[in-house]
Amino acid sequence: MNRREFAQLMGIAAAGGMLLGAKGALGAPAPGHLYDLARFGNVHFLHFTDCHAQLNPVYFREPSVNLGIGQAAGKMPHLVGEALLKQVNIKPNTAQAHAFTALNFEQAARTYGKVGGFAHLATLVRQMRASRPGALLLDGGDTWQGSATALWTRGQDMVDCGLLLGVDVMTAHWEMTLGEKRVREIVGTDFKGKVDFVAQNVNTTDFGDPVFAPYVIKEMNGVPVAIIGQAFPYTPIANPRYLTPDWSFGIQEENMQKMVDEARAKGAKVVVVLSHNGMDVDLKMASRVRGIDAILGGHTHDGVPEPVIVANGGGKTLVTNAGSNGKFLGVLDFDVRGGQVRNFQYRLLPVFSNFLPPDKDMAALIGKIRAPYEAKLNEKLARTEGTLYRRGNFNGTFDQLIIDALMEVKGADIAFSPGFRWGTSLLPDSPIRMEHLMDQTATTYSYSTLNEMSGSTIKTILEDVADNLFNPDPYYQQGGDMVRVGGMTYAIDPGAAMGARISDMRLHGKPLEAGKAYKVAGWAPVAEGASGEPVWDVVAQWLRQQKTVSPRKLNTPRLIGMQGNPGLMG
Repeated sequence: MNRREFAQLMGIAAAGGMLLGAKGALGAPAPGHLYDLARFGNVHFLHFTDCHAQLNPVYFREPSVNLGIGQAAGKMPHLVGEALLKQVNIKPNTAQAHAFTALNFEQAARTYGKVGGFAHLATLVRQMRASRPGALLLDGGDTWQGSATALWTRGQDMVDCGLLLGVDVMTAHWEMTLGEKRVREIVGTDFKGKVDFVAQNVNTTDFGDPVFAPYVIKEMNGVPVAIIGQAFPYTPIANPRYLTPDWSFGIQEENMQKMVDEARAKGAKVVVVLSHNGMDVDLKMASRVRGIDAILGGHTHDGVPEPVIVANGGGKTLVTNAGSNGKFLGVLDFDVRGGQVRNFQYRLLPVFSNFLPPDKDMAALIGKIRAPYEAKLNEKLARTEGTLYRRGNFNGTFDQLIIDALMEVKGADIAFSPGFRWGTSLLPDSPIRMEHLMDQTATTYSYSTLNEMSGSTIKTILEDVADNLFNPDPYYQQGGDMVRVGGMTYAIDPGAAMGARISDMRLHGKPLEAGKAYKVAGWAPVAEGASGEPVWDVVAQWLRQQKTVSPRKLNTPRLIGMQGNPGLMG
């Protein structure tokens, strides 16, 4: 092992939540050494992503199902529960174990409290910046969408809070669902001279001109550093095309290499990519594009405690992913000497609201933003007897609640709910307020639908979504979870070939007939011209009638060939 490899291993040790020389582990509801991260090196990046407009602290349950297929099996980010803790050397029954896994969720959530919240994140950002002169704060996107206030203010609440937080550079995904005009308005007005909005892979559909700056070069402590933006490649497919009709996206690997080379030619000694690809896509890109020191990634909401080191033709690239819901702040430090990166330190810091005092200015701004909407947000729709959460490859209890409501209100045989990864969690015996429902459903196209579909069409839909999730080539993955299904059962073999993963589809125990029509409820259609009652109105109506919601029984598919996969929590 040479000196650089040893240094990299030391960086990984720090990433796993074990500061070198620190004694003891966090086992009680107190911060301990959690935020004791001394300055290292001379180039510093602070990174958050996928906060989905959560301005206040929330509960958030990490997935118990995050399957890796083929070469990704048993590797980051497809490790959950005890397998994840073992891989990164985090002790069970600690605050960090709660932050990164779904183990003992209810008990741990009550012990350690809520996570995130921009006022608490602001305190941590300020603390890290105080010891890291010139540190840049990078926002990986999915910031202006995911809450009621973000929807009702067209993202202005998050724009204002991001500016106060001190964001320096940003890329995007769900931001685009506000429409081209609104995105241009924010970038050209609110962000002008303050925030660099970068995306090397967004061009005009007519002449292929860049819509945004592909990268920015800044000097930090005498070192020129480049940040290249990578917006979500599949925006016009995963979201309605009509919202961005004049822009093209895509992975654009060749142009990424060109941008890296161009930034290096202009003198950049450190090059990082601020990505919204999803971690599997980032890992592949890191193996194929030379000259990237680190990819700070998002989209798949993976809280990854340590960077994955990927070898490529030009050296090695660190690949990270910083979770979601404002729950984490990634801190990446480089020691740059003689124009080269000599060493690094990385730490993904959980934002525990009980451990970090709120920043007063941010708390005041959040209060001002929310004041006109408080009555509507706080309407109590019902009470839940069980835990409600979304995250997981196949279903979550909040998704189950939504599809149960859709089937009953719409009179449907079957219901589909999108495999969105955003949405907060609720503990047992909690009120379900309108805000919580909006946390699951707030998009600019959340129309509820009722259509007749043949059995063969239903299979085609399930196969298509399964391929988006489990295609062995990461460049064909879109990073969402499997569509949630109500009313019918089915089996899935994630490792099978495209078109052959779904089988044994049944309704009330009887096989679906290929040519028979079934009533299927759903929401968030991507087709232009779709209309319907907002899904939050449909579900709110159902919740008001229920008053008390019993624990939801998850309708999940029968898995084939996944025994022993460490992406399944026992």
